[in-house]
Amino acid sequence: MSVSRRALLTTAAGTAVAATSIAPPAQAVAEEVPGHAAMLRAFRETADYAVAKLRAVAPGVSGFPVGTKFEKWTYSQNGGWVGGFWPGTLWMAWLYSGEERFRTLALASAEKLAPRQHDTGTHDLGFLFYPSWVTAWRLTGEDTWRAGALGAASSLIRRYNPRGRFIRAWGALDEQANAGRVIIDTMMNLDLLAFASSQSGDGTYLDIAVEHARTTQRHFPRPDGSTPHVYDFDPSSGTPLGPATVQGYSPASCWSRGQAWGIYGFTTIHRRTGHREFLTTARKLADFALGALTPDNVPVWDYLAPQAPHDIKDASAGAVMACGLLDLSKATGEPRYRDAALRLLTALSRTCLTTKSTRAEAIVARCTRNRPSEDGVEISLPYADYYLLEGILRVLRPDDIDRAIDLSTV
Repeated sequence: MSVSRRALLTTAAGTAVAATSIAPPAQAVAEEVPGHAAMLRAFRETADYAVAKLRAVAPGVSGFPVGTKFEKWTYSQNGGWVGGFWPGTLWMAWLYSGEERFRTLALASAEKLAPRQHDTGTHDLGFLFYPSWVTAWRLTGEDTWRAGALGAASSLIRRYNPRGRFIRAWGALDEQANAGRVIIDTMMNLDLLAFASSQSGDGTYLDIAVEHARTTQRHFPRPDGSTPHVYDFDPSSGTPLGPATVQGYSPASCWSRGQAWGIYGFTTIHRRTGHREFLTTARKLADFALGALTPDNVPVWDYLAPQAPHDIKDASAGAVMACGLLDLSKATGEPRYRDAALRLLTALSRTCLTTKSTRAEAIVARCTRNRPSEDGVEISLPYADYYLLEGILRVLRPDDIDRAIDLSTV
């Protein structure tokens, strides 16, 4: 089936989801499989803690949280690259609790991102608009949110380089610096393009997403399944130049959050296209990461840094990875990936929450933003909170998460 044909067929389905998803969250929870009762209880306790924390902190939030300093949120007023995660976290709280205050705050926060739909200077429009505007549309049915997400997707595809078949990561369109720089993180922004094709009937968006994913697939994974953070290309010819890094230890290392973005991103693009090669790549990346995990099931910040595995942790990598593994298990039919995801979520719930601090405004601690720059080492990060809640609700409330972010497979 052609991309355009598939997009047209899924448009009606997406509209139907929005039209029937205005009701408050369902109260049913996942069936308690024997032997899993304690784990499910722990997940409910974590979700309860998160909701209580958000109930106390959210009314005083004055922008988009980007990270903590002395356990208090610091803010960006335009959202930076992380702006979608705060409204996304509020949506997760609403799905779990049904409290109208979270829905109201989620919509108000998402609205502040409206100018960013025209931002052609970043590849992070998926991070910005999927957990905020796409989710808002899916949960309210109000077309303003759908239209804004489509606008963001149109801005994103302007960053596509047809010679190298990639979406450039950083820099304004007219800047030569970083014009050929691709990063593993962009795999997570492709789902906005899949959404745009399904809703507009224009296969161009998904075609670009597929080409970028194929370029990433050709150049990022090493034979052992590890990946670099960055790969550079000649922007004029599209010729591959080689691996690099910004947030990893070196071009030859494996930044754990980047590896998690790859696992989740390749599984998602498989779900949107049915292309088996993307699933194969997701499995390869997952198998490496699982082999590199320490017994405590909390990833170190870089799996191949010299001090690994005895190094600084990054709980956000674990939260992202858990969500990707739950997806991967469903797509492959392999329970081992779900089992690993549950171990990750359990470890984060037991050892990485802020429960022992009276000052903390975030939910998850032990995160690392950019170790090489000594920027945000062992702090809290908004995407850790978001993906931990997404992962837990994938287990406790899979139907509600499906309503919010669309877990369907073509």
